[in-house]
Amino acid sequence: MDPDTTPKHWADRDRQIEDIVEYLIFSGNGQEKVEQTRQVCIELWRKNPENHTFVFLQGVVNFVEGRKNEAEAWMQKAMTLVPQSTAVMYCYALMHLARNNYSAALLLMTRVVSFQPDHARAYAHIGHALRKTGDMAGSLTAFDRSLAINPHHAATLIGKGNTLKEMGLLTEAAACYKLALALAPGNPMVINNLGVIRFMENDLDGAEAFYREALAIQPAYPEALNNLSVIRRFKDDLAGAVGHCRKALALRPSYPSALNNLGNTLKDSRLLEEAVEAYREALRLDPGNADIHKNLAMALLALGHFDEGWREYKWRWQSKQFSHISRSFNRPEWRGEAGGGRTILIHAEQGYGDTLQFCRYVPRVREMGFNVLMLVPPQLQRIIRTLNGAADCFTHTDDVPGFDFHCPMMHLPIVFKTEVETIPAAVPYLRPDADDEARWRDRISALGSEDLKVGLVWAGSSRLQSPDLIITDRKRSILPECLAPLLEVANVQFFSLQKGGPKAPADFGLIDWMADCRDFADTAALIANLDLVISVDTAVVHLAGALGKPVWLLNRFNSCWRWFVNRNDSPWYPGTLRIFNQSEPGVWDDAVLRVQEALMELV
Repeated sequence: MDPDTTPKHWADRDRQIEDIVEYLIFSGNGQEKVEQTRQVCIELWRKNPENHTFVFLQGVVNFVEGRKNEAEAWMQKAMTLVPQSTAVMYCYALMHLARNNYSAALLLMTRVVSFQPDHARAYAHIGHALRKTGDMAGSLTAFDRSLAINPHHAATLIGKGNTLKEMGLLTEAAACYKLALALAPGNPMVINNLGVIRFMENDLDGAEAFYREALAIQPAYPEALNNLSVIRRFKDDLAGAVGHCRKALALRPSYPSALNNLGNTLKDSRLLEEAVEAYREALRLDPGNADIHKNLAMALLALGHFDEGWREYKWRWQSKQFSHISRSFNRPEWRGEAGGGRTILIHAEQGYGDTLQFCRYVPRVREMGFNVLMLVPPQLQRIIRTLNGAADCFTHTDDVPGFDFHCPMMHLPIVFKTEVETIPAAVPYLRPDADDEARWRDRISALGSEDLKVGLVWAGSSRLQSPDLIITDRKRSILPECLAPLLEVANVQFFSLQKGGPKAPADFGLIDWMADCRDFADTAALIANLDLVISVDTAVVHLAGALGKPVWLLNRFNSCWRWFVNRNDSPWYPGTLRIFNQSEPGVWDDAVLRVQEALMELV
């Protein structure tokens, strides 16, 4: 037998060809490298002019040069010539992977391993494709099969680490990355991935150290630059964050993640129009990305562009932040149809403050002819029951009666086509229980003070769903010691309205009865007996506003969309809410001193 026609010779040659093609498709080394590779391929064909190699290599070169239709035709011809060639199957699958056609790639890679059960890289690519299609268990199985064949393949360990990371198994993912790093010391991709693990563990300093290490090895690394921009934004270095984003985009202009991060940073910098432009460009490249749509919605709403903003906000249910709280009901979602005596279930979907703010729409739903049932967290049940228009209010542990439609609470502004000028702004729309209010009145009267009575809140609830939410909570919250200048104002008696969070120093002398507040109804009854509430951006702001109680908001620089930008009042709580904005990110001193001055004037 001619040695050139032995199975071993063909297998060895096919692996060489696969190496060349994989490099050609994924290297991104420019036209010069493509031409060099083309010459190598032609030389191979000249040595074997009667085999299929030239046909499918022409397909690969066409693919790399952007002629996708021609490439498809060449590859299909090659598959016809040699329907059992694993090299052709493998390379055709690589093309599909490069175009994110994961189902087609899986089909071809599965055929490859059926012919060559020891094809470790094919199993690794199967693992990658299964991860992209959401089959995490299958992905791990494929990567383990690949590693059983070749335990020393760094790329496979990285792929397995990526799957474990997406599953939230961060310790296991980090172990894979470290093994890969031992096999490929100084690999910037692995170092960057270790930074991502640290970020997901909320270790911003550790993440930044890894990103900078990766960039020291490979300065032109768009992913690491993009990741570093996120860290700098979270650390309030907005100029640095913008700079890293723009460097990443200079290296890779069509990079939707970097454009999204640029939009986030510009939004945090109060450059909302520029942020909108960045989000739109990101969506041009990745039109189905729900997180970018949601971010665009936040910027549009903050600008007061409610019509488009509410439409974009519908994407929230498909975003990473909200997909886990999406509810399914066996009744249709309400789109604005008239009630005609039918029953609708309006259900809370996000935080306490969102529910307190948007329950204001319920009377309007009632006016449309609906019997309105509500589903809210237990801590809100009693206070929401005071809302006009609600027939009854339930929690997730209750048996909810039958209904004809359901509606997420923050979908109501969309249904009613709310604009800034048409916000239902009549306050109060919630009220405390009369007996509870009287009990607090008696308790406060027993103090025998005629001073102005002011409630204080300095921290929001800790939210552990994602680094974004954790950092947002840190930015909106302050240490109680920061409020010390307020305590210098004479003739004011301060009450703590803080539930959880850091304790105020004992020498502050705050009256703290929050241990006796079981829910928001108790807190509402206490607030009803105060003259003023001063709070960071928490649910208490919305509770006081809904009760019609004067409330002053200490607002972070990168304000929540609902407070707009650089306003000192709010159309959501007109005549009730006064806003004191940070002058620069992370610095509260100036805002607190302005509150102190306003409090002295009030006294």
